[in-house]
Amino acid sequence: MTDGVDPPVLPASVPDRIPETVATYLRLRGLDPSPRAYRKRRRRRGEDDENQPFTPGRDPHGIGDVLSALTRESGWEPQLAREDVVRAWDEVAGADTAKRTRPVAFADGVLTVQADSTAWAKQLQLMRAQILSEIVRRYPEAGVDSIRFLGPDVPSWKWGPRTIPGRGPRDTYG
Repeated sequence: MTDGVDPPVLPASVPDRIPETVATYLRLRGLDPSPRAYRKRRRRRGEDDENQPFTPGRDPHGIGDVLSALTRESGWEPQLAREDVVRAWDEVAGADTAKRTRPVAFADGVLTVQADSTAWAKQLQLMRAQILSEIVRRYPEAGVDSIRFLGPDVPSWKWGPRTIPGRGPRDTYG
């Protein structure tokens, strides 16, 4: 070398066991390239396979695959499937039906759907099997076991601040 510093001299057996690139790196870092330290590091690297290139499971994945794995591992699939049923209600029940109905609740495997009129609620009760089979076919993870159809919310005369016991003034309509 031209700067007047001689490189450290290695024993004759060391270059046989340590690759020259590793030995050069260790010398540049000021470390002694001993075969014993090199073997220890090699063994440790062999145990930690998840960071090694070209090992199984290291291929890049698409964002859809990553999100699917995340939702599956987190246990979010049933809730997301129920949200999909609500989001795609017009596809599941049909466009005409979806205009006059809306899913309002989901509890214990029962999907509650509210209709605009009692006639629509009764008609949907007759179509219950068809709608339920479509939901189960499209979204099996949702866990929908049955569907309950409700009519519109109408005011009741039985509760409230102005109720009276018995039939009251409504008993003489004629």
